[in-house]
Amino acid sequence: MNTEIIDAGRDINGGYKVDVSRGENVDRVSSEWFARPDDERYLSLDDLFASVMGRAERSRTRMVESAAIRVEAHRDNPEKLGLVLPGTDEPIAPTHWSFGQLSSLVGAPAAYLRQLPAPLAGINLQYGLSNHRAEQIKTMEIADGRTELRAVTGPDYGRIYDHELVSAVQRIAGNGTGDTRWKVPGVLDWSTGIYNPRVDVTKETTTLYASDRDVFLFLVDDLNPIEAGLLPDGSPDLYFRGFYCWNSEVGAKTLGIASFYLRAVCQNRNLWGVEDFQEITIRHSKYAASRFAHEAAPALSRFAESSPAPFIDGIRAAREKIVARSDEDRQDFLRKRGFSKAETGRIVETVLAEEGRPPESVFDFVQGITAVARSKPQQDARLVMEGKAKALLEKVA
Repeated sequence: MNTEIIDAGRDINGGYKVDVSRGENVDRVSSEWFARPDDERYLSLDDLFASVMGRAERSRTRMVESAAIRVEAHRDNPEKLGLVLPGTDEPIAPTHWSFGQLSSLVGAPAAYLRQLPAPLAGINLQYGLSNHRAEQIKTMEIADGRTELRAVTGPDYGRIYDHELVSAVQRIAGNGTGDTRWKVPGVLDWSTGIYNPRVDVTKETTTLYASDRDVFLFLVDDLNPIEAGLLPDGSPDLYFRGFYCWNSEVGAKTLGIASFYLRAVCQNRNLWGVEDFQEITIRHSKYAASRFAHEAAPALSRFAESSPAPFIDGIRAAREKIVARSDEDRQDFLRKRGFSKAETGRIVETVLAEEGRPPESVFDFVQGITAVARSKPQQDARLVMEGKAKALLEKVA
């Protein structure tokens, strides 16, 4: 890594110039950022862990016979349903989420039941429970002032607790606020093109989230940018590493980890200039906990501790691999890889506009393809084009 080139790309405040016209644009983190209210935003991994661990400690899971569950309207509120589980005398309240799960398990339409008066909805739900073919279900209950039913799943549901994922992240990222190289990201200044990695962690900037249904974390290593070639103006093309991960211990989502290299994060937490995107997902099936321990958590640690050399070498190899020197070569290269005549023209024009010359190397074509993909309004079409670009880059690397 050429530290002199990287230092030359920094401004006086420690930020650095980035070119976000290259690579993919990933909006997954931005979607989370827009959707989370203040009480789902955390300023450190310690605070996040304390919250999700606390609710796990207040929760209990057990197997129950579905036919033994009694549905009744609350005595103090006949508009709401309560569930009396085996071994308890007092009804517990299902959350919106667990009511939907329970209805789905017994084949009842939750949306329809919610529109019915509680006594009538209770009769329908009771019938479904009494005739549930699987017989057993797994419940998750939480005591927090009152007892609520957080989740209802099938007997083979393999729960991975949210605190297990947060703990795995803490092992590589500490508190997530800069005590290790992994931290909440900085912000891109669109007016200058300078990415500032040093931004105070506030409710507005944080990327550590948890609700009663899930947890989501996004961290970066943006104080240690990586130079992988030069931009047309001779300045360094800088990247940094990032990852996000998610889980739902109540069955609302899979567990997943995505790792990548990127060039910037803007104020609304869109990821810009993403390259080498890799993702692992684990369904909460019977052996999910084992897969998390032996596959997902080690993959996160490997990425956190790995050298960027293979990524840099792959980018440089793609820059050096010349595949077209004439217009005919360019047309032939793209058409043989499944691009239409119109797409081929747009890719070549895009590279010409951004680089000041037509595409020649594999890297030129990859950047042109991803730029055109970003303009596709349909997500499926965008993903297909991005997949082709990624395959090209991986083949060279």
